[in-house]
Amino acid sequence: MNPDALRGHMDALLLSVIEDEPLHGYAIIEALQERSGGALSVPTGTVYPALRRLERIGHLSSEWATVGGRKRRTYRLTGSGRRHLEEERSAWREFASAIGSVLRPGVRPAG
Repeated sequence: MNPDALRGHMDALLLSVIEDEPLHGYAIIEALQERSGGALSVPTGTVYPALRRLERIGHLSSEWATVGGRKRRTYRLTGSGRRHLEEERSAWREFASAIGSVLRPGVRPAG
């Protein structure tokens, strides 16, 4: 998938994979790839700065945990993050509906 296609959607993707349980950075990257059926391979250089930014603005909180014998920073959604994720989902549905209407063959609005 073209990395430019993700521009503007990374926050929603990250918040979504952390929604159900706290995850560390590498597990977040794996979840993105798994949930997308392998279509999304997001580099660490994109994910970690985004996680830190989301934490700075209050959508995530983090803490150190031992995972598989290693200390890792795990991230969880805050109330603000949950609200923002719902806003992002709503915006995505509107966007996808509008684009789908344009791309659908043979369907033209009356007028």
